[in-house]
Amino acid sequence: MQFVKMHCLGNDYIYVDCFAPDTADLIAHAELSSLAQRVSDRHFGIGSDGLVLILPSDEADAQMRIFNADGSEAQMCGNAIRCVGKYLYESGLCRQTQIRIHTLAGLRTLKLHVAEGKVDSAEVNMGKAEVLFDELMINYRPVAFVSVNLGNPHIVLFPQTHVATMSLTPLGPTLERHPHFPEGTNVEFVSVRNPNELDMRVWERGSGETMACGTGACAAAVAAAVLSKTGNSVTVHLRGGDLYIHYDPETREVTMTGSATEVFRGEYSL
Repeated sequence: MQFVKMHCLGNDYIYVDCFAPDTADLIAHAELSSLAQRVSDRHFGIGSDGLVLILPSDEADAQMRIFNADGSEAQMCGNAIRCVGKYLYESGLCRQTQIRIHTLAGLRTLKLHVAEGKVDSAEVNMGKAEVLFDELMINYRPVAFVSVNLGNPHIVLFPQTHVATMSLTPLGPTLERHPHFPEGTNVEFVSVRNPNELDMRVWERGSGETMACGTGACAAAVAAAVLSKTGNSVTVHLRGGDLYIHYDPETREVTMTGSATEVFRGEYSL
């Protein structure tokens, strides 16, 4: 199986081009959950936060399916979709800089920023944010959070301790798998640096702590804006780098801009 290893701010995935007939046939007969677990293993596999399939689509330029490192399928990933756009353009499958990609969360539109024939960053329309304010009792203590859905579920917390110095366990995995979230949830821990900047760490559903999360950064920006902790445009600082998020409170639409990087290509033995 031919693959490409790419990352966005250290959030790394294995990408498989299913436009190629031979690869499409391999994928069609593979147990995808198990395959995602095997290739994601950092000791016995390639090593990644998950597996991404780039597939043909009747309603868009391509379809993206994403499987977390634990084998569960995710609806959407803001980092992975930027790499998909980069691959489509640089491989010649789609040579326009405006690309539509079908995901389980719906259609998403990318605007690619190209320099000397290479995509160095992409702007993604992430759709409309659904926001709720909620609270859970964890170990007999109330934990307040903002629930933000961008096609996949997120909860955003603003702890008193700065996120750079705190441990994400055991609270991260406890919230991820709490019965209140039947399908699990992503958990963002956020500190406000100033009205234009946020510091964030993420406990991703199905992957644990990762270097970055695109939809998570969007959720953090939305939560901070609706709580009047920041303005509507912020830079989110993650362990792997920065993302630039704009939230339109009238339309509730979120736009994300960030980099996309290819690491290497190879062949995995099924």
